[in-house]
Amino acid sequence: MTTGLTASRSGTEYIDYVMPGILLMTLGSGSMPTAVAVCTDMTEGIVARFRTMAISRASVLTGHVVGSVIQTMTSVALLLGVGLLMGFRPTADVSSWLAVIGVLTMATLALTWLAVLLGLISTNPEAAGNAVMPLSFFLPFVSSAFVPLESMPTGVREFAEYQPFTAVIEALRGLLFGGPVGNNVTIALTWCTGLTLVGYLWAKKLYNRS
Repeated sequence: MTTGLTASRSGTEYIDYVMPGILLMTLGSGSMPTAVAVCTDMTEGIVARFRTMAISRASVLTGHVVGSVIQTMTSVALLLGVGLLMGFRPTADVSSWLAVIGVLTMATLALTWLAVLLGLISTNPEAAGNAVMPLSFFLPFVSSAFVPLESMPTGVREFAEYQPFTAVIEALRGLLFGGPVGNNVTIALTWCTGLTLVGYLWAKKLYNRS
């Protein structure tokens, strides 16, 4: 999973290399308030009031997801603006930018539905926030976000290569800088679709049981 972009730690080249990883960390951080909000709703009784109203049962969770996706994608746009001010210089054309937006949106949906699931299984809002930490920090750090895979020790490299964050990061790098994308986009979208379905179906099942 490579794009031809090197990880030089000086000048704008490293900014270009690291930005896709920072974007993914932004998505993970954006899912944390969703987990906390869902857990708060479930533990403070407001969901019981919603169930007495003439609304779809799924609308409560879906509302959290839609709101979170909008907020997270807004944060991504602001981050890209700051990156451009700092020297981030993608070479993507219009079609590649549309693909980047699609990949980021799919990744946001996946992380948000997983956050909803974690919020439902957590006993309190603090636990819900902590449960999302691996999505926000651990997995991005053990990926190709900051250093190339070939520079990692063997065991760490094997884990990083086959976890979902690396696939998404490498897909974004290829799209943003016109490098070889290979099957990275397909792998990334497959991961995102699978994680979204797992989060959605499991969260819906738990919510209907509660």
